Amino acid sequence: MLSSLLSFSSRESAYRHKFLNNQDENLFMGSFESFAAAEAGAPSSKAVGYDHAETASLYSPQIYFYDYPGLFWLGRSIDAGLARIFDLGGHIGIKYYAFRRVLSYPQNLRWTVCDVPSVIDSGRALAVQRETADQLSFTTDYRDASGSDVLYASGSLQYLPVRIDEILSSLPAKPKRIVLNTTAVHPERTLFTLNSIGVAVCPYRIEHYDELLAMLTRSGYRKRDAWRNEGKPIDVPFVDGGDKAYYAGGCFDLV
Repeated sequence: MLSSLLSFSSRESAYRHKFLNNQDENLFMGSFESFAAAEAGAPSSKAVGYDHAETASLYSPQIYFYDYPGLFWLGRSIDAGLARIFDLGGHIGIKYYAFRRVLSYPQNLRWTVCDVPSVIDSGRALAVQRETADQLSFTTDYRDASGSDVLYASGSLQYLPVRIDEILSSLPAKPKRIVLNTTAVHPERTLFTLNSIGVAVCPYRIEHYDELLAMLTRSGYRKRDAWRNEGKPIDVPFVDGGDKAYYAGGCFDLV
C-alpha cells in the first residue's frame, strides 16, 4: 500500500511539473469548489485567464474535425435568413474567417465577436487589415447578444465565470437560436478545474450535462440537435471522475 501511494504521489508531482511548464498542450489539473476558487488556486508562476496579449496569437482560422456539427447548424441558420451572429468567446474572429471558405455569407451578415479586451484589439486590427470590418465587429459585453439571431459558443462557456442561463437572463431580447460546440461537460456532476493553455492558466468549468440542458430549457429553448465531439480529448488526472468528461454541442431554438 505504501509503495502504491508513493508511486501515485510521484506521478502526481511529475504531472504538476508538466502542467506548470506546459507550452502547447491542453492540460487540466486540480478540483475546486467553484469557478472563483479555481481562479484563486491558479499558480502564480503564469498569467491567469485570456486577457493577455500573448493569447491573441494562440489560434488560427482553420476548420477542425470537431467544428463540423456547429458549422452545419450555422450554415442552416444563415440559409434560413438568420444573419445576425453573436460569437461568444470568438477570439479574433477565427470561426468567421474559417467558415467563410465553405459557407456563403450574405451581404447582410453581421457577425459580432465577444471576447476579452486584449484579444479583440487584435481582432479589430485584423478586420481592418482584411477589409472585413463591415461584417465583423467586436465587443467585450455579452449583453450585446440581445436581439441577435444566433448565439454561437464554440469552446467558450467553460472559461466564463457566468453560466449560460445567467447570460440569457440578462438579455432584453434572447437570441432566436443557440448553437453550442466543444462545450466541456460531465455525465454526473459539475467540475471546476484549471486549464493550461501554454501562455496562461485559466479557471475552467466542466458543466453537468443534464444541468446544462435544464438551464437552456428553463431559459425557454427547445433542443433541435445534440452531439458529442468525439476525438477531442479532455481528462482531469488524479480527480475522481476526471476521466469521464467530454466535449459536446447542440442546437437550441427559442420557443
